[in-house]
Amino acid sequence: MNTAPAGTTGPDFVSFQVRDLVASADFYERLVGLTRLPASNPQAVVFSTGAAGTTAFAVRVSFPGVDLDAAGQLGTGIGVWFHQPDAAALHARLADGGVPIVQEPFDSPFGTTFSFRDPDGYVVTIHSKP
Repeated sequence: MNTAPAGTTGPDFVSFQVRDLVASADFYERLVGLTRLPASNPQAVVFSTGAAGTTAFAVRVSFPGVDLDAAGQLGTGIGVWFHQPDAAALHARLADGGVPIVQEPFDSPFGTTFSFRDPDGYVVTIHSKP
């Protein structure tokens, strides 16, 4: 018998646990180009990812008891994608900034697509097609 509650949707919010909140927030704001929202939680920096200030992404300090250095490769097996209409320009900015590019830009059903590794090792994919 299926007893799961009806109407569940998601995901509607993703956060990365990071080693250095200030550095990660700066990376996603300055290099990736996300818009930081006013601080409401001292444990996280939240970014707008859509129209009307919608939120769906944050970087945050690690949860109590989580040792990110002992966790191995962070985010292994999880795909997180961000939309950027000019993916080629973002790729150039990240590459020029010394950000490790995991997969160089290529044409895909999702437009120009590439992947990079953030300061904590999470792999993020960028695509240009809405």
